Amino acid sequence: MEEITEEQVKASILEFLIKKRRWGSYYFPTDTLVNFLSRKIKRNGKRVRNSIEQLVSRGYVLLHKKGKTISLNPTRGREIMEYIKRIAQ
Repeated sequence: MEEITEEQVKASILEFLIKKRRWGSYYFPTDTLVNFLSRKIKRNGKRVRNSIEQLVSRGYVLLHKKGKTISLNPTRGREIMEYIKRIAQ
């Protein structure tokens, strides 16, 4: 099985939140997201947490409740979709 790149990890986080329709004030628990994605990704969720931090710094993702929940930034919707399409190719 081949290793998943950091960009693919970020794209899978964004895709997961899109499928769950978590935009703006509709947030999702960060721990649940990390546990779900760490089954597919090696290093026990550390890569997932680092990728979430990088997505927050880019402005694609918003943190709520002191960082315990996460949602997509609705003002960056078009950029998020373009990012996923670029990584998927």
